[in-house]
This record gives sequence, structure tokens and C-alpha cells, in this order.
Amino acid sequence: MTSKVIKNAAVYTGDSIIEDGFVRFDDTVREVGPMISYQEVVGEEVVDAKGQKLVPGFIDVHSHGGFGFDAMDADPVKLKKQVQGMLNEGITTYFPTTMTQSSENIENALKIIDEVAKDEPLIGGIHLEGPFVSPVFKGAQPEEYITAPDLELFKKWFKASGERIKLVTYAPEHSTSPAFEDLCIELGVIPSVGHSNAVRAELVHSKASHATHMYNACRPLHHREPGVVGHVMLEPSIHAELIVDGIHVHPDMIKLAYNVKGPKRISIITDAMRAKGMPDGDYELGGQKVFVKDGQARLEDGTLAGSVLTYDDAFRNMVKFTGCSIEDAVLMSSVNQAREFKLDSKGGIGVGKDADFNLLNDALEIQATYSFGKKHSK
Repeated sequence: MTSKVIKNAAVYTGDSIIEDGFVRFDDTVREVGPMISYQEVVGEEVVDAKGQKLVPGFIDVHSHGGFGFDAMDADPVKLKKQVQGMLNEGITTYFPTTMTQSSENIENALKIIDEVAKDEPLIGGIHLEGPFVSPVFKGAQPEEYITAPDLELFKKWFKASGERIKLVTYAPEHSTSPAFEDLCIELGVIPSVGHSNAVRAELVHSKASHATHMYNACRPLHHREPGVVGHVMLEPSIHAELIVDGIHVHPDMIKLAYNVKGPKRISIITDAMRAKGMPDGDYELGGQKVFVKDGQARLEDGTLAGSVLTYDDAFRNMVKFTGCSIEDAVLMSSVNQAREFKLDSKGGIGVGKDADFNLLNDALEIQATYSFGKKHSK
């Protein structure tokens, strides 16, 4: 691959900001520095990004689908198109996310994701959301398939996934949850509290180190019972996902979470479903009809059923809702995820890391996305 250079950009490395810098790369980053250190190399491709910002590619660890496709479709052609479509919104690493369904459907989906991941490096892991959740806070998870954590079943699914499951959403209040948490940790899977009715007294003994779409589909914060939300707020070690569309969570509550948790313990997610990038209309999620209108996806009873949020919108919203710096937004969109899930070649712009980045203008709109050094064309 011919080497390329992006120069005269404000480079957000994930650790620092180079106000006027350059990045030299092929499929990985070869050199990063200020323009005063830049030396031209004959024959390389040069992009002058004066006035633009270069940030690490986005990492979405919780998204079910988009562009008419869903990870539970268990269709390799559709999944490939879905993953490639996410480059349009700056996502360069993605965790296909399953949902509560029959054991057979989940296993089939995991097998297909593993198959596609073998030659689709944008897939960085799998997020198993359900079926080990609470029927009280099921959200859009079909209740008939909800069950307590089953260790043998999870071992079977982990194997079916090619050991790609990196994150699992479950309800810690189940009697089998403590043993399940131990199994997850043994397998290198991060246990995430979500769709849970647990009280603080139950959660203090939990080993959950991640929180699935905090605020949504869980026992809320109350002045006489902290619930799941209070627990996540109080425990500095827990990484909290946030759906930053202004619909799932009020902008002021996004700001509250940011002020309490800080930018190093928040991960921006989309929790998108198949209608993302599609017109308003009727869709499907987990065998349930979903109605999409005015940027909202809801079941027949009005329950929010995932989002149609794009990641670049979420990135801009985070800055807008909280007033955070771009540097902090970079932490919440890439750096934190890479560190939490040990994606060592991701989550930053540094020598030896994959050449995954987004060029943004002053309005934080994507001008170009690079994945493994290759410029993506919409």
C-alpha cells in the first residue's frame, strides 16, 4: 500500500492534541507529529486538511443493525453490507449486538457473525444482549425468551461465536448471576448490568463493570432506593453506555451522567436497529413490529425499540448536550472502548495502531473516514 499523509490538521491522538499536525500511514500509522517536523516523501499521497480535525475512528459496542439489516437476521451477505454501511457514520470498529430470542436463533446469529468476522476486520467483538435479563425491565426484549443466566448454555454460545463475545448484558438479581459473572470473567467477557430490576443492596456484591444504555430499561434512581442508575453513578469503576439521541435520555440527564461519571467512564453507543439510515415506516426487531417516525423507533405499545441514531450525530450531540471538549468526546467515542475491551490497535492515533480515523470540519461533520488506511467513499 502506498503511504499517505494527512497534514495541517488538528490531530486528536486520544492522549493529546497536536494543533497543527500530520499523520503518515499505510494500513497502520507510521508517523505522527507537528508540522514543524514534517518532511515530504516523494510519491506519497498527500491530503491537505487545513482547518479540519482528525480524530480516531468511532467504536460502537452496542448496535443491532441499520440500513435494513439486523445482526439477528443471521445472513452473512446482509451483515457484511450492514457493517460496511456503518463506515458512513465514522464507525471503524463494531460489536454486532444480539437480542433476546430463542436459543437456536441466538446461536445461528453468533455463528454467522463469527463467519463474517473472519474476513471483516471492522467486527471487533460481539455484544450478547439478553436473554439473561429481567422481565420487569424487558424494554424491547421479547419476554417469552427471557431466562436466568444459564452457564452451560453460555459456554455453548461462546464457542459458537468463535469466542468473540466480549460483552454480555444480564440482570444481576437472578440467583445464577454470581456464578455467571465468574464464568464471564474467566472467559474474558465483560459482564454488563442492564434490563435489570436490581436494588443497590444486590448490586454492591455484583461484579458488573459495565452498564448497558444507562437510564434505559432498568430500575431508576430514587431518593430512597438508588437502583441501577444510582449504583452506576456511585461506582467509579463502572463504564456506562449512553444513547445520545436526546430521545432515550434527556440532554440534561446526559450532562448529569457526564458530570458524575466523567469522560473516562462513559461510552457513546447508538443501540441502533435496522431502520437506521432508512425512511420512516414499519420495521421489525426480535419478531416484533416497530414503527419508526420522526427519528423514534417504538413498539406498538409505545416502548422505545432501539434507535435510528447515527454515530456522528451522537458524537456531535455529546458535545452539544454537555459542553465537553472534542478531546473528551474522543475518549467517549473511541479511547474508552479500546481500553476497556483491550482493542490494542484501536482507540487512538499513534505509531503502530490501525489507520482508523475521521476527518471532521468545524461543525464536526465527517469529511472523510479511513479504515485500515483506506479512504471510505459513501
